[in-house]
Amino acid sequence: MTPRVAFIATGGTIASLGHGPLDTFDYASSGKPLLDAAGILDCFPEVRAVADVRPVTFSAVPSTGLHFPTWKALVVLCDQLLADDPGLAGIVIGHGTATLEETAYALHLTLKVAVPVVLVGSQRPASALSTDAGINLVNAARVAVDPASRGLGVLVVLNDEIHAARDVAKTSTSRLQTFRTPDFGALGHADGDAIAYYRRPLRGGAPQTEFDIRSLAALPRVDISYAYAGADGAAVRAFLGAGAEGIVSAGFAPGSCAPGELDLLKQAVAKGVVVVQSSRAGSGRVPRTTKLAQHGFIDADNLTPQKARILLSLALSVTRDPARISTIFATY
Repeated sequence: MTPRVAFIATGGTIASLGHGPLDTFDYASSGKPLLDAAGILDCFPEVRAVADVRPVTFSAVPSTGLHFPTWKALVVLCDQLLADDPGLAGIVIGHGTATLEETAYALHLTLKVAVPVVLVGSQRPASALSTDAGINLVNAARVAVDPASRGLGVLVVLNDEIHAARDVAKTSTSRLQTFRTPDFGALGHADGDAIAYYRRPLRGGAPQTEFDIRSLAALPRVDISYAYAGADGAAVRAFLGAGAEGIVSAGFAPGSCAPGELDLLKQAVAKGVVVVQSSRAGSGRVPRTTKLAQHGFIDADNLTPQKARILLSLALSVTRDPARISTIFATY
């Protein structure tokens, strides 16, 4: 029996139609509506050769507009899909590449379904002569139904590569090989003859996590302060004024904020705001130094600032204890 896969389309380049087959950059101005899940499948019927793919209606918007409300809606929808069809082999979610890594990590920490969930996008619109949308979608479906994909958490598939949601990052504006895992490399490949895995992630992830956003109206506010030469803390002041409950410092490598931010961040800690020190470098661990401990900052391990923000928001939804939050960062 052909395995069944649910396909949810949230918009993005994979759902876009440009001015013509040579339009790979200016498609957002074409005026054509984003394709829904059924429309994408009609463009690439080849995906039905690898799975019984069933389109699921969902709102289609550019990924730059997706955040907590969409993450929560997707968590609830995935629950419902499995309740309605317990025989589903997996779920594929089409997503714009701008925030794909953030949605993938948020779902990796909050989904409660046991089947593989694979996020997929494309760097070129569905209408382009050289689009990667079709092959990416086919490979995502193949990964979703592969028994070896179970227990790996949320996966990201583009450019014939399979990446872990926690570790993957978009590294190029327009190249097809944009999604990379800088520190560890891909989990495996979607080759023409087989889905080939070579490693498994060790950090915690869906569905066995302590986070449940299904009943939350919002996540605690967490902002990112980006370090640069001469930064004077204006961003930190603004975030505190806006009511931030946590701040991620995207600091200089290997992990330090700008001198002009330090006193303000230490004052924030004294007032109960949780500060997590990450690095703007894009890879590598932030070491647990004596100074970091003296400041009361928590290290982000090797999470990028945008992913450290997600984890800190979720951590603050279950605890305000800095020691426990530090353990959470060491766990996920």
